[in-house]
Amino acid sequence: MPNPRELISLLRGHKTYIQTHNFPDPDAIASAYGLQMLLKAFGIETKLCYDGSIDKLSTKRMLSLFDMDIVSVDGISDMEKTDYIVTIDGQKYNTNFTDLIGDEVACIDHHPTVIECEYQYKDVRIVGACASIVASYYKELNVPLSSSVASALAYGIKMDTADFTRGATDFDAQMFAYVFSNADVEKINSMYKNVMEFEDLKAYGAAIDNIKIYDRTGFAIIPFDCPDAMIAIISDFILALNVVDVSIVYAVRKDGLKFSVRSEVDNVDAGKLVFAALSGYGNGGGHKTMAGGFVPQEGRVRLGDNYPYVLQKLFLDQIKKMTV
Repeated sequence: MPNPRELISLLRGHKTYIQTHNFPDPDAIASAYGLQMLLKAFGIETKLCYDGSIDKLSTKRMLSLFDMDIVSVDGISDMEKTDYIVTIDGQKYNTNFTDLIGDEVACIDHHPTVIECEYQYKDVRIVGACASIVASYYKELNVPLSSSVASALAYGIKMDTADFTRGATDFDAQMFAYVFSNADVEKINSMYKNVMEFEDLKAYGAAIDNIKIYDRTGFAIIPFDCPDAMIAIISDFILALNVVDVSIVYAVRKDGLKFSVRSEVDNVDAGKLVFAALSGYGNGGGHKTMAGGFVPQEGRVRLGDNYPYVLQKLFLDQIKKMTV
């Protein structure tokens, strides 16, 4: 098991960034913030950064509520090759992780590795939430948990495990109990109020209009761009149907197709499914129960004008191989 003291020794004396995956969700932000505050306790100052955008109302509210300072890479002009980067809730070379000019010396993540990368410090565990890993550092190093850090980590764990109904492990439960004792419950509960924007209804409506179900696999197209988080939420929404065990949702963007995949079938690993189905056209990966993928515009062109039908066949063929 990686020793967080090694991470502290590695970063001390270096200009360091903590980079989340693109379009960060609550778990990514909570993990980055928690790590930043942990390192600060050891005299190590860091900057939080991400590529893409933060579009979800709930995520924006989280930044405000916990007074977090995280900047888009577009606002960073002084990063150099010798600067250190810690990737959190994602790994270098993943499709949802922009390769910045700095040196990715460390990785903390809870997703399966798709493309191997050498780090000086690596802590990749297949657990429900990356925030659980960061919480364990506080416990192991006996660093006091502030109410804000504890609340953020607790919220990150709750969100990425869908309140312990998706991918949760005993480790997640133990770390949630550990941080919850210091958390501000009222602050956490406030995060669940008024989290949907009016624009979100359009994405829901489009997905409902386009949904197709084949042998307990639900497909839905959102024929316009929408945030990654919303695509994932709609994928969860479709999976909740009593006639769906695997959901595949994708949004049409100017630069390609963005996918979110969910699975409740033991033999159908969502990460392996999206990787295999999109092979040759795009890429993807993730957990056994939830994953994401992307087909760039050139891949979409190769799929042809009738790409919805082609994609359905690609996914259904892979599901059939996994379940025979």
